Amino acid sequence: MNDFAFENQSFLWGNEAGPIRILSEYLHPKAEFNEHGITDTIVVFGSARIPSKEKSQTKNPSPLEGLSQYYEEAREFSRLISEWAEVLKLDTPNRNLLICTGGGPGIMEAGNRGAKEAGAKSVALNIVLPHEQHPNPYVNKELTFEFHYFFMRKLWFMKTCRGMIAFPGGFGTFDELFETLTLVQTGKKSRIPILLYGTKFWTEVINFKKLAEMKLISEEDLHLFGFADSPVEALRFFQEKIRFELTHSEGTKT
Repeated sequence: MNDFAFENQSFLWGNEAGPIRILSEYLHPKAEFNEHGITDTIVVFGSARIPSKEKSQTKNPSPLEGLSQYYEEAREFSRLISEWAEVLKLDTPNRNLLICTGGGPGIMEAGNRGAKEAGAKSVALNIVLPHEQHPNPYVNKELTFEFHYFFMRKLWFMKTCRGMIAFPGGFGTFDELFETLTLVQTGKKSRIPILLYGTKFWTEVINFKKLAEMKLISEEDLHLFGFADSPVEALRFFQEKIRFELTHSEGTKT
């Protein structure tokens, strides 16, 4: 007896079934988000290469190990946000704010780890890559999703996003940061708080003011994001901007 079409792996991985795979990467997270009552997320971006303090204390230190402070600060920030999210539920019982990361190592791991240390769950949107990016050990399995398509993963980063924080990182971090800024700038995404963590890093690697001086962006675009240099400062940034919105809006439809 032949397999049903929806059980036929050679068909499902063929060119003709591409739309089915894409739709599955939309419908499966949607169903799980709804089942677990996830209405809002704060997305944590940053380098997958930045090690924790434990991993940086090795016999053969690498230049990246000097950046391990960002791992620890991302971890602390996520813990603080997760603790605040529990308090926020008292005013907004129909809302559920969680940390969301890319699910891999480095800053992503720090985000999931901080949430877990606060006794909270977090979302992990992992991507299957040639060099095998595996979910970090601090993710919640029921809220961990493996994506084949980058664009579907990007959709879910933004779908319930109420705030985004970018720690130092490389191409992937820049990609997500500028995509988010572009979506907000063009009105395709409602205005959300966007925070660049590590003022020295971000102002050295990107001359935002020069872009405005050259009229490649407007002066108003410089107000689409802020800077912070401590987990507490970052927490306050989001508290000020998110509390009112969550208590006066109906949430994001998924």
